[in-house]
Amino acid sequence: MKYSQNGEQYHIGLKEGDAGEYVILPGDPKRCEKIAAYFDNATLTADRREFTTYTGYLNGTKVSVTSTGIGGASASIALEELVNTGAKTFIRVGTCGGIDINVKGGDIVIATGAVRMEGTSREYAPIEFPAVANLDVINSLVLAADRLGYEKHTGVVQCKDSFYGQHNPEKMPVNYELLNKWEAWKKMGCLASEMESAALFIAGSFLKVRVGSVFLTVANQEREKLNLENPVVHDTDKAIKTAIEALKILIDKDKH
Repeated sequence: MKYSQNGEQYHIGLKEGDAGEYVILPGDPKRCEKIAAYFDNATLTADRREFTTYTGYLNGTKVSVTSTGIGGASASIALEELVNTGAKTFIRVGTCGGIDINVKGGDIVIATGAVRMEGTSREYAPIEFPAVANLDVINSLVLAADRLGYEKHTGVVQCKDSFYGQHNPEKMPVNYELLNKWEAWKKMGCLASEMESAALFIAGSFLKVRVGSVFLTVANQEREKLNLENPVVHDTDKAIKTAIEALKILIDKDKH
């Protein structure tokens, strides 16, 4: 089912034109109002299930923020339905846990690609197809983080469906697989672990829209294992400000 009877998208509750062409995608609905505070004339457009949307303006251009809940399944639903309303550029804003020991709590991580260790993307593309972010969005996020003076890391992140499969892999019946693959991600230089980018990048490739991701690193369990300094940071302001600045850069670039 594509539309409900009143013309709204089935899950997110938006009609065509309700959202801007540029959309920020947090997971937590409670972050939407915080992000919308950076918009001009922001209004609550829809609030259904885990999907809350505010729409306003940045530099005179219509933009939105829509929450996606946790994980790739609901994130891909939001992306599909936002594209149906006319949205074309997306920045996922969230949190991650560091894997590479150089990634500390409070650092910004910008994903160039994602390990597809989740299920949603497999229902879009064969596993051989890579989950990669859009280059324009990557470059805008990098420039934004530099302008803001934030410590940043750019590279591949790992995506999974089970939060506790990452944090308590030993207790899982498939612990042998989880632990061995985690070691492989470390050896390959994977920066951090999160839950949405792989699905969004793959769905975005299929839908021919631009998608990128920026994360606030909460902490790094590998640094903790090595008894290294391991700050724990929950304030997502850095990631939000990076996304807002990146959207302004993209809007300006697209206008010219």
